[in-house]
Amino acid sequence: MKDLLDFLFGLHADSRTITAVQLMCRAMVVFFAALALLRLSGPRTFGGNTAFDMVVKIMLGAIMSRAVVAASPFGGTLLASLVFVLLHRLLAWASFRSAWVGKLVKGQTYVLAEQGQPKPEQLSRLNLTENDLLESLHENGNLASLDQAERVYLERDGSISVVKKAKHPDKKSRWKNFQQLFSDALASAGALAQLAVAHALGLHVAEALPLGFLVI
Repeated sequence: MKDLLDFLFGLHADSRTITAVQLMCRAMVVFFAALALLRLSGPRTFGGNTAFDMVVKIMLGAIMSRAVVAASPFGGTLLASLVFVLLHRLLAWASFRSAWVGKLVKGQTYVLAEQGQPKPEQLSRLNLTENDLLESLHENGNLASLDQAERVYLERDGSISVVKKAKHPDKKSRWKNFQQLFSDALASAGALAQLAVAHALGLHVAEALPLGFLVI
């Protein structure tokens, strides 16, 4: 059995002596091992772009590629990858339990602009310019200027997000809404008056409607 495993995976081979068959067998094992580690680490690991997630992705790619080409011991490389994933899960759990750990590991969100006014101290601290803010407004908020933004954030993954200002209806829209409300009120008053007249005449609603009582 040991000889068969050595023949298939080249357990004692290095990058100069490994054969094509061994490379293919190693690639298959590493592929399924990577899938298993992905399931173990959770979907957020490879979906997130925080420094916390990027470290795991880069390190896993670097370590597991060495297992394929026999640059490092095969079994030890897979175990090292497992340790990285378990460490990631442990820190994720600690971040959930402690806001301080979450801030330390994943970073924090910064307010870059508020009520259309940029925050120079934050921009200077994060090495951003107002042109960077305008670019993010164009790309993410579909806005032409900072005056249209309620807040601009630098998220923990390095992306810039925009919260638009609430749109207030203009005078024409308010007048149109008022007319609609007034028309609805008249219709409701007319219906109530019709029912009142029918009640005064001692008619049921079904008898009053065919008579065409209209009071508006």
